[in-house]
Amino acid sequence: MLKLGLTGGIASGKSIVGEMFVKLGADLIQADAVAHWLMDPGRPVYEEVVRRFGREILNPDGTINRPRLAEAAFGAPGGAPPRVKELNEIVHPAVIVHENEWMEEIGQRDPNAIAIVEAALILESGTASRFDRLIVVTCDPGQRVLRFARRLGISEDAARAEVTRRMAAQIPDEEKNKAADFVIDNSGSLDSTSQQVQRVFSALRSGDKTL
Repeated sequence: MLKLGLTGGIASGKSIVGEMFVKLGADLIQADAVAHWLMDPGRPVYEEVVRRFGREILNPDGTINRPRLAEAAFGAPGGAPPRVKELNEIVHPAVIVHENEWMEEIGQRDPNAIAIVEAALILESGTASRFDRLIVVTCDPGQRVLRFARRLGISEDAARAEVTRRMAAQIPDEEKNKAADFVIDNSGSLDSTSQQVQRVFSALRSGDKTL
């Protein structure tokens, strides 16, 4: 089995690229989805996040209000300092354990599988070594802002401020690209991205380490 890490900065298009790999036959798990599941009420991660960040981050039904948690973690302009490292220290270890168990299950089911973990902070968390190959998705900064604005339904100015704030907690794309086995530029059309994904998938199937 081939274990792949799929990463990239905020709004670079990791999920779209991941979906393209799935259509070609790869298996995929998303770190964000795992983290959301781990933060469901009653789970240990949920209890620790609420203990550290307070019940102010909760919705009336007891679930975590993700925008409020994001504001508490990344810090609001002129407000309290960022606590994203603290949040990551709670969530990341549990996410990684779940991802590793998932990859083992995939490998037992199909020794020839390509198992992909899509996660924003693979390099930042120092866990890239558990993968056989690392794929980085990048895109033009302007495109990143536009996509983020469309995703959240906010203005470009608000999106630019939020992207800048979140990117400050991530390794710059230039450094990510240097660490990658494959880089997919998602700045252009979906067809262009799809062609790049197909080339990478073919290289992975043939055992090539680079294009």
